[in-house]
Amino acid sequence: MVFVLLMTKPYPTIIPGLRSPHEMFGGIVYFGRMLDKIRLHSNGKLPDEWATMVGDSHAGSFDSRCCHFLGIAYADLTTETLKGGSDEELLAWAFAKGHKPDAEDIEVWNGFMTKRGWRDSASQRVRERLKEIGIEPGTVETMFDFIDLDEGRR
Repeated sequence: MVFVLLMTKPYPTIIPGLRSPHEMFGGIVYFGRMLDKIRLHSNGKLPDEWATMVGDSHAGSFDSRCCHFLGIAYADLTTETLKGGSDEELLAWAFAKGHKPDAEDIEVWNGFMTKRGWRDSASQRVRERLKEIGIEPGTVETMFDFIDLDEGRR
């Protein structure tokens, strides 16, 4: 495979302590990563360009989708997370404060999130993001796979 290098941003973006979006916590993809992002952001350890994309201010962002899925506000989750609770305590808090999905809800959530960008309205964004880091379109087809590639996990 030949890669054409047209990088417009540093690649890979290695951020110690940031989980893959694929990693499940409590059977749910992305939630643990969102907690990591909250903690890292509060300590100034996320890239500056990420600061505008954290939280639920952007409809359709993964943070926004995860909070909507759980029926909680990102600001409330941030406040609770920064109190220092464990991941287990935070997931229990989210279920109590918002919505506790059943096994079928979780299966649908995990399936949707892990396939986001594959033959859907986010496909073009995956291609754009690949171009930003100088990787050929089609190298990965989902946003989760792009994130893992961009963060040096693939």
